[in-house]
Amino acid sequence: MATPDRTAHGRGGAYGLAAAALFGASAPVSKLFLPHVRPLMLAALLYLGAGVGLTLIRLLAASDPTPREAALRKTDVALLAGVILFGGLVGPVLMLFGLTRVSGLAGSLLLNLEAPLTMALAVLVFREHLGRRAAGAAALIVAGAALLGVRPAELHASAAGVAAIAGACLSWAIDNNLSQRLTLRDPLAVVQIKTLGAGACAAALALLGGQPLPEPSLVAPALLLGSLSYGVSLVLDMKALRILGAAREAVYFATAPFIGAILSVPLLGDRPGATDLAAAGLMVAGVALLRSERHAHAHTHAALEHDHVHTHDEHHQHGHEGVLDEPHAHPHRHEPLSHAHPHVPDLHHRHDHD
Repeated sequence: MATPDRTAHGRGGAYGLAAAALFGASAPVSKLFLPHVRPLMLAALLYLGAGVGLTLIRLLAASDPTPREAALRKTDVALLAGVILFGGLVGPVLMLFGLTRVSGLAGSLLLNLEAPLTMALAVLVFREHLGRRAAGAAALIVAGAALLGVRPAELHASAAGVAAIAGACLSWAIDNNLSQRLTLRDPLAVVQIKTLGAGACAAALALLGGQPLPEPSLVAPALLLGSLSYGVSLVLDMKALRILGAAREAVYFATAPFIGAILSVPLLGDRPGATDLAAAGLMVAGVALLRSERHAHAHTHAALEHDHVHTHDEHHQHGHEGVLDEPHAHPHRHEPLSHAHPHVPDLHHRHDHD
């Protein structure tokens, strides 16, 4: 029988891998658009497609009388602004600047910095715990992602390009950790605002830079791709962040290049070589190692009041008026509690470790 830790980790890992698969698929599919749409304009369409799609989903879900997720509040504005700034504006601009000054291979390898930078910020700044097994899994997956693009003859880069792409990865690492702070809230609402804000920023930059509007026949397919590879992907990613924390989520999401490489075979005619197969083996081993992680010890929960979606599990024992419909969201109080059980670093298990 699965323990709560195994069940939660399995669910969070599934969300993370699904998010990575959808996002990874966007790379080879987006290449089909690039001969006809400039990169920044394409990014605007992808983000706007995500925002519009999530807006429609939220409108359809508005008839549910039971609050299933906690609503955004005024106190979340600063975090949302940071997510849009770093994830939707600074990151893409630095990436596009850097990619014009490095080879495709160098760019692909440098973009793998996002995962270790996300983990470093999560552990060093936001005090998440990452044990030896999870760290080893991260090393395997990041190494596999870096190995995917190894073509020594194509490797060249300028210092400015390297610095720009490293800065883009740092921006996205900040975005990931700030987004984790918003996972108490409705992920549909958070990602809707993030993608609409990022799409508006990218569109404004593209138009100011003189990039032409795409042909009308390309707009709908690009919006559809964005709704899936950015919208649905980011919602699943928020769910993974909620359960696993930013460090472990980054490990799962680092498999995205592998998904893109697989889809490049039928879509772009690429053929995997021995290096690609070795990279795949490293990633599979890393995911298997992370899925086998088990963490349990005595810990204490301090008194806490907050609002988020929950069921009445061991950490949520409180009364209700009227008919109880789960899962639900409402402000509630946690009394101090000390116990020991397997757990992952979700929102109720952020504590220090020796």
